[in-house]
Amino acid sequence: MAAPVHSVVVIGCQWGDEGKGKIVDLLSAEADIVARFQGGNNAGHTLVVEGKQTVLHLIPSGALHTKTVCVIGGGVVLDTTALVQEVEQLGVAGFPLGPGRLLVSQDCHLILPYHKAIDQARERRRGKGKIGTTGRGIGPTYEDKAARVGLRVADLLDETHFRERLRVVLEEKNSYLRNILDESVLDFDTVAAELERAAVLIRPRVADTARYLHEALTSGKRVLFEGAQGAMLDVDHGTYPYVTSSNTGIGAVCSGTGVAAKLVRKVIGITKAYTTRVGSGPFPTELSNEIGDRLRNEGGEFGATTGRPRRCGWFDAVVLRKAIRVSGVDVLALTKLDVLTGLDPLLVCTGYRRGADVIDDVPALAEELERVTPIYEEHSGWTQDLGDCKRLSDLPPAARKYIARLEELAGLPVEIVSVGPDRAATISLSPAF
Repeated sequence: MAAPVHSVVVIGCQWGDEGKGKIVDLLSAEADIVARFQGGNNAGHTLVVEGKQTVLHLIPSGALHTKTVCVIGGGVVLDTTALVQEVEQLGVAGFPLGPGRLLVSQDCHLILPYHKAIDQARERRRGKGKIGTTGRGIGPTYEDKAARVGLRVADLLDETHFRERLRVVLEEKNSYLRNILDESVLDFDTVAAELERAAVLIRPRVADTARYLHEALTSGKRVLFEGAQGAMLDVDHGTYPYVTSSNTGIGAVCSGTGVAAKLVRKVIGITKAYTTRVGSGPFPTELSNEIGDRLRNEGGEFGATTGRPRRCGWFDAVVLRKAIRVSGVDVLALTKLDVLTGLDPLLVCTGYRRGADVIDDVPALAEELERVTPIYEEHSGWTQDLGDCKRLSDLPPAARKYIARLEELAGLPVEIVSVGPDRAATISLSPAF
């Protein structure tokens, strides 16, 4: 008999926005703990339960299950004001997150007002060459982390200590804002007061979450690990420089939570039935036509964090295969299959042409990926509404064939199929844990 699975990781296999929030919310019913391991409030995870929509940016998507403990791991960069707002909004909605239900790692680096100011100023200066950041200060915060000048949640625990450190760092950042970026400087007392107000809510929830998760897993509790963004936005393995500022794959689970690799048991890769990306950067299967517009409108493809329209295109198996390889994905969850209803034919990218060559992997240089031509194969579409499908056999034959072909191209089985935005509009073929 196979050993029980106590740890499941959810990884995005495209450029983010794959529907991780819905899948994590769904699987949280089986989990004791949901832990977020990287990114910041540049993420936007949309949950729909009985028609009511909730958008989360920092708090793990298990928040709507009142018996599930939510953990924000040390790999997450934390905007304290955004966290307080999110906790308050969830409380009003009937999902209170007291100190026993929300734990914040003492190791989280803090997003401070100067990080946002620097982020936004740099994007303005880039002009047409902008990366497409959310302007939330994520990148500059990770920069400070690597430069060893960042302030962390642990620093918030002692007000005097925090003020001393903030004063030193703010002086340097103000010099950079004024003299290099030609921007306004920030007032120390205003910044300090904002952080101290948020600290009142955060301090009771601060914990050594690495130890907490280790003890939970070794005692047999079920832990679900949630990331933000997707594999192609990974700072090392994505379409650099059009990427996020952190690792988004399997390695970030260990570094971002402090959990040992040997305790990670199962990886679920989330992929849409088509492909989207937000912001700038190469996108081989992008559809700048009425089909792309239809996918955007039917799929509600507008950023949950920024509201920006997402670029839409056909399914890209090359991107998926790279994500699977880099993160050791075991099974797939296929989302937004219902959005393809009414399109015929459906195209699937199986490889790229680069000049006279056929390639089956993503080039390292973004400029090279911009120049490839996708190799497509055609598949029949369907017209049946999928919203009421509860089993794979309920799907029209063309939809089942489409799923089977994606499984062949990926070399992995599809374990979950989403056929609508609501939690209930899901076909689950086997339990996650």
